[in-house]
Parts: sequence; C-alpha cells; structure tokens
Amino acid sequence: MVTRAEFQGENQLLTSLLASDYSLLRPHLKEVRLEQGSVLQDHGERIQYVYFPVSGMISLLSVMRDGKGVETVVVGREGALGAHCAFGIWHAYSRAVVQISGRAVRIAGAQFQKAVRESERMGDLFLRYRELRLAQTQQAAACNALHGAESRLSRWLLQTSDVIGADMVPLTQEFLSQMLGVRRTTVTAIARTLQETGMIHYTRGRIEISDREKLEKSACECYEVLRRQPAQILFRPKR
Repeated sequence: MVTRAEFQGENQLLTSLLASDYSLLRPHLKEVRLEQGSVLQDHGERIQYVYFPVSGMISLLSVMRDGKGVETVVVGREGALGAHCAFGIWHAYSRAVVQISGRAVRIAGAQFQKAVRESERMGDLFLRYRELRLAQTQQAAACNALHGAESRLSRWLLQTSDVIGADMVPLTQEFLSQMLGVRRTTVTAIARTLQETGMIHYTRGRIEISDREKLEKSACECYEVLRRQPAQILFRPKR
C-alpha cells in the first residue's frame, strides 16, 4: 500500500482526487518499476492493471502485421494507462511500451472499476480523461499523416520533455525512428540539422534540448494543441 503523500505532485490524476475518493484506491495501489522496453499491454489483450506513472514515460503504439508501428499517444505523470476499463472496456486498443524508465503505482483493473463506480466525481474525472486520450489520438493521427518528419520530431522532443520534466531525453535514434515511423537514417539526418542550428545537443543515447524557443518554432502546430488539451478537456469547469 502507498500513501497519498508519497506521490503528491507526481501523478496529476491521483493528486487531483479528493481525499475521500483517493481513499477508495489507496488500499489497492502498489508501487512498481517501469523498465525501458517493457511491454505493459498489447493490442487485444485483457487489461489486468491500471498504471499511474510518477516518472518516466509510456508510449502507445499502433502496430501493423509486419511489425511496423507508430506512436499515437504518450502517458506520463499526467495520466494513466488502462483507465478505460472502469467503463467496462476490458481490452487494450494498442501496444503500451515503456519508453523512458521510471516508477508507477498500479491497481488491479477490477479494483479500479469498483472504486470508480463508488464515486460519481471520480467517474466524471476518468470520463474526461478518456475524452482527452481520444482527442490526443486524433491529433496524432492527423500529425503523422500531414506533417513532415522534422517538425514531428521537434514536436515529439518538446512533448517528451514536458512529460518527464527535463530537457535531457534519454533515447536512441533507433527508438525514435520506431516512434515516428521513419527510417533511422532520416532521424540521424534531422538530428544533425537540429544540432547544427543549436536547437539540440545529441550524444549517443541522449538528446538535450539546447534552445527550446527555436525548437518550438521548428515543431508543427500539434505541439501547442496537445499542450493545451489537458486544461481544456480534463480540468475544464463543469457546466
């Protein structure tokens, strides 16, 4: 069992709950380590656990029959993985891979569903969260179809930096190519250009954002849209 104080300010969904609502989850939460590359769920699998990251990042991937995939949504300390099981949707829509190592607290899906059903406020919050994830997935689909690799990589680096709360992103170019659905040589060429213009500094396995203002100008419009969506959808005032 974990206490609310241990994760205060670390997972935004948990800390947005009233104490009475959090008490419904608290006895069933367990801290776990998220190891880079671990698959937490796959498309079509039954959801066993709901994960609330407190550090690190999880990527949700749409994977084709040939094994190629592209990232549609990222989940970090602002959200949860598998929360839609609260509404009777017990199978995963996509593959969830730990992209950046970290920590999470998890709860069995059945226990989570029971807790949400006992609190109208909590049910409303996670309905909004489901709406947020749908909006983010739609935005990512449009971005992947309409925007070039350089602007998408710039957007992705900024978004990842926001999620993990750091300017140093610990990822290889090979991993980036998988997330963006492009060749590794394409990522190498783009990273070189971004480094030459002073936006990033790249060393093996690590990319550091050097000039955020320039990188924001290089990113597509989707970065600002995705950055604003949580406040617009998740925490909007009730009418």
